[in-house]
Amino acid sequence: MSFLENKNVLVTGGKGFLGSFVVEKLVKRGVKEENIRIPGSANMDLRIQENCSKAVEGMNVVIHMAAIVGGIGFNQKYPGTLFYDNIMMGIQLMEAARQAGVEKFVAVGTVCAYPKYVPVPFKEEDLWNGYPEETNAPYGLAKKMLLVQAQAYRQQYGMNSIFLLPVNLYGPRDNFEVNSSHVIPALIKKCLDAVKRNEKKIVVWGTGKATREFLYVEDAAEGIILASEQYNKQDPVNLGAGFEISISDLVKIIAGSTDFKGEVFWDASKPDGQPRRMLDTSKAKKEFGFEAKIPLEQGISTTVSWYKKYLEGE
Repeated sequence: MSFLENKNVLVTGGKGFLGSFVVEKLVKRGVKEENIRIPGSANMDLRIQENCSKAVEGMNVVIHMAAIVGGIGFNQKYPGTLFYDNIMMGIQLMEAARQAGVEKFVAVGTVCAYPKYVPVPFKEEDLWNGYPEETNAPYGLAKKMLLVQAQAYRQQYGMNSIFLLPVNLYGPRDNFEVNSSHVIPALIKKCLDAVKRNEKKIVVWGTGKATREFLYVEDAAEGIILASEQYNKQDPVNLGAGFEISISDLVKIIAGSTDFKGEVFWDASKPDGQPRRMLDTSKAKKEFGFEAKIPLEQGISTTVSWYKKYLEGE
């Protein structure tokens, strides 16, 4: 029997990319749909304390995933919004949960909280050994403050609050909006658009030398559920796939999946972002048995197929 079964669970961001998969897995774990509360940003703005108090009322578990997120360009354009909105939502929600006597608070952070320069693979113990990469520091630090709050609340109030650090996510239902999407959906869209228009070239930001690690969204959702069920310690935990790939190699995989056979032009005037990014995932396996299952090529192929069907239905 799952710890979550028969619980009332608040899932912020539950209508979003990652959150929708988490909600589906909660139902499979025996949580009744009527016991899952998903506050929408339109009618319950979590930047307002009163709304946070309403959201947690009667809840046993909070899984906080709501966030304002985007790619490098979005981070450069809206650093203030990313800092304020994310820190206010998280801090106020955790305080409201404490006041309401919520049994467990699961804070989902971000790999962007890690320092710009840290040994690869990133270990949780290195989280404070430097400042985050500049283009996403406001977002990364806003999320990182939830770890500080979770540990402080555990120490002072005995609150069972945990903090997870997922790496870059991708998969079906991702955001393909050109101005705010992350690298994989952005590249899929560029390649498919080029194929459709019979264009022979795409432009990609940076040099292609930076490396990233990517976790399929359903794997990430499973990791969050396993931690919600089994993990009850103060230390942060990475959620990743345990590999790194250069952006140039990633482009080759996506080009193959989308049948784009043209040239890739690298715009080196645009930033690469963090030089390297890969997580040590051993703690998640040890503490709650999490391991990623979907290989990158398979995940990208599935994502491309989903997006094609999505475009057909527009």
